[in-house]
This record gives sequence, structure tokens and C-alpha cells, in this order.
Amino acid sequence: MEDRDHTRRPQATWRLRVELTDRPGALARLTTALAARNCNILALTVFPVPGAVVDDVIISTPAGLLPTDLVKLIRGAGGRCAGVTRADMHSLTDGPTAALRTATRLAAGSIEPAEALRDLLGADSVRPIDGPADRRPTSESSRAVVPGAQDGRSLAAHRSWTPFTEVELARSAAMAELVRALEPGRRGRSAPRPPASLPANRSAANNRPVPGIRRLPGPNGPHGLVLRPGRPTDTDAVAAMHERCSRATLFARYHAGTRTMPRQFLHRLLTPPRGQAIVGQIGPRVVALGQVVSINEPNTAEISLLVEDGWQKRGVGTAMLTHLARTARDVGCTELVAWCMANEQQMLRTAEKAGLLANVRYEGTMMRLALNPHGASAPATGAPSRSSLSAPKRAS
Repeated sequence: MEDRDHTRRPQATWRLRVELTDRPGALARLTTALAARNCNILALTVFPVPGAVVDDVIISTPAGLLPTDLVKLIRGAGGRCAGVTRADMHSLTDGPTAALRTATRLAAGSIEPAEALRDLLGADSVRPIDGPADRRPTSESSRAVVPGAQDGRSLAAHRSWTPFTEVELARSAAMAELVRALEPGRRGRSAPRPPASLPANRSAANNRPVPGIRRLPGPNGPHGLVLRPGRPTDTDAVAAMHERCSRATLFARYHAGTRTMPRQFLHRLLTPPRGQAIVGQIGPRVVALGQVVSINEPNTAEISLLVEDGWQKRGVGTAMLTHLARTARDVGCTELVAWCMANEQQMLRTAEKAGLLANVRYEGTMMRLALNPHGASAPATGAPSRSSLSAPKRAS
């Protein structure tokens, strides 16, 4: 969604990790230096470290101010830049609130400990490893190991843009304690029953229930559409899907004339912070990719959807959107938001076929589509009715 924001406003939003001496006036010098370059501080979190403090700062910057300029500015103010990365709307969520929401989802069984740890730390990836379960979390540069965090195994978190702090390791230890406290209840909890229209199946890769399968017609006979959670191991398959997509399809999804996707970007699509990715697979090929990500609005999530050209208008998008709505509804979301180009109606038609109530609002060149996930129903089999959709009118 960065490209959409860029077309609407010239500023960029960055997340900085800045190490300052723990002395009066150190933070004031930094904020003064940022203000002198027309930077606006949107959020600030302080992490105490031995002999200093590390400030996690979210700022908006004027067009043309590069990360290298920010590093020089921080050095000039007497600090050290420990990391800089792009920020998005999820970075503005209050830290304790985000942690409590993650703990709630973990206790409800809607996410696994690895995903909860990734949300808690803002990590690039988290995977289980074999290791002792009776030690405190440790970190080495961009890698942190949290013992006993999932079924008695350790979890290894990786974050490339900045090292982990002691405060974050303490939060990780608290999360591991919560997981261990929930273990008896988690063992006794029955798995959720999949939707009636999508019979249960098992994935040999992770031995967990696949969210569902739906049969779709294809040029060589019936094909099974498998809807399942996205994984980092899907990066190559998703990259191949992007290569098969036309420029028009990619522009409708990303709102930019991009063709080649960096692997780091594809990995982020498959493991979105504070959200879930769903892939649609037919045979060995991934033919669709969707995300549902909670945003800084109560009970609201943003959704996105990409279906490769050869499988458009065959029910794949409708099945994907229906499943994304169910996923959001299961974690308490009451509204889904999708952003499209103002002249793009495909998402609106897909929402209608999925039986989702929709409200349309135009903002400049973009269309904001608000969907009610509780209006989700089985995909329509006949001609769709437009009664559930508000007429698209431009805001005056």
C-alpha cells in the first residue's frame, strides 16, 4: 500500500531506531534536528539499554529526504542510528495495545505462537528450532531465540533492519510464559470446523487443516482450488505467479507500473505483520494471493487480492474474498477496507458475488471499498444482484 500513499501525498514515513546517551537534553537535540528538516514525529517509544536509551521513532519526512540524510542528521544530533526502515499504518499502533491484541488472539487459538511472536517483535520471520526450553531469550545481532515458546521448542526470530533490545526479549519471555500457561487449554481445544462448502483437507507440509477446497472448472477438466495459509516457502511459486500476470493486473493490485518483485517484498506479502496471507493453489501452481491485515482502527482490517490473468472470472477471486472475510470475522473484525483505482470495478464485482455488503467512497484517484465481513455468504451461482451494494458516487 506504500505506492497508493505515495500517489496521494509526497511525504514518506520511516521507522528509526536511535541510540542516545541517557542524559538530559539528548532527545531534545534529536527532535530539534528533525524539526529543522521539516520531519514530523508521529510516534515515540523508549527502550532503556545499559548506559543509554534506544528510541523507536516513527516520522514523516518531506519528499527528497533520503535514509542516508536521516543517518547524518542523527549523528549530527549526537545519536547513533541503529536501524531505519519504511513504516506503514501498522507501525503507528500503540505498542501495549498491539501486544494485548496479540495475546488475546493467542489465547483464543486464532494464531500460533510463531505468528504471535512475529507480531510482537515486528520480525521478518519466525521458525521453530530445537533447543533448550529452560533458558532466557537470547539475541545475536538480527536473530533472537525464545526458548519454550511453542510445544516445548524454541522459536528463532529474524529481523534484518535493526537488532533486538532487552525490552523486546523480556516481552518475548512473557509471551512464552503465556504459551506455557495456555498449553492445557490448547491441548483440550478442538480444531475449528471448516466451512460446510469447503470440505476439510490436510496439508502434508505442515500437517494442519487446510482452510478449504472448492472445485472449479478448467480447460482440462475439473481442478481443485486449495485455499491455505501462505508460507515463506511459497516465495518461488508466488514469484512465478507474478511473472505470469499482465502489467494491467499488477497495476490494479499495486497501483504502480512494477513487473519484477524483490524476494524480500514477496516474503513480506506471505508473512504480513499483524495479518495473514492466503494463497490459492491449483495443482502445483499458486494462482492467487490475498492478505488480511489489521490496521490502526478498531475492529478493522485491510484486504488485498491478486488473481493471475488465466484464472480470473472463474470464481477464484470470489472464493478467496469469501475466505478472507471469514478469517477477519473469526478474529472479531467488523469492517474490511480495500483500496482500488477509481476506475477499477473488479473488486466491487467480486465483493458482490461473495455476498458482502459494500460501501464505496472516492478519494481523489482512489476508491475506498468498505465491506461487512458478516455479510459473507457462499459465492453466488447465478447472476449477481446489486441490491447489497451502494451506488458508487464521487464525494463532493
